[in-house]
Amino acid sequence: MDGHDITARPAHLGPGATIEIAPTFTGDMEWFMGYGARHDDEGAEGRLVMMSQQTESWATWEMHPQGAELVLCVSGSITMHQEYPDGTLVTKTIGPSHYLINEPGVWHTADIDEESTALFITAGAGTEVRPR
Repeated sequence: MDGHDITARPAHLGPGATIEIAPTFTGDMEWFMGYGARHDDEGAEGRLVMMSQQTESWATWEMHPQGAELVLCVSGSITMHQEYPDGTLVTKTIGPSHYLINEPGVWHTADIDEESTALFITAGAGTEVRPR
């Protein structure tokens, strides 16, 4: 089969409408650190596009300070918790073909009640992570 498997080889959308195939996705923090080293200098103009199977609730919160993140549920359902800078906590559940947006500066985490697949388009520069 031709083409690239987005679950194995995420894509990077860069400045000037460029698209780059990312290294093979390992799912560990080293992969994300390497991605950041390659693209953080693009600031809010760079976007990581990846799809992953979600089998467990997230163990951390994350926040993207330089741009919004789109989370598209492809299968199953995802309950996203968003904590806004003023302390407001919002919970939203999405199913197949539905998406939500994590605005810049909004901390977010997810509960996974059933095996799910999600597509993420993320402005990842400066992403922060904290324990849940």
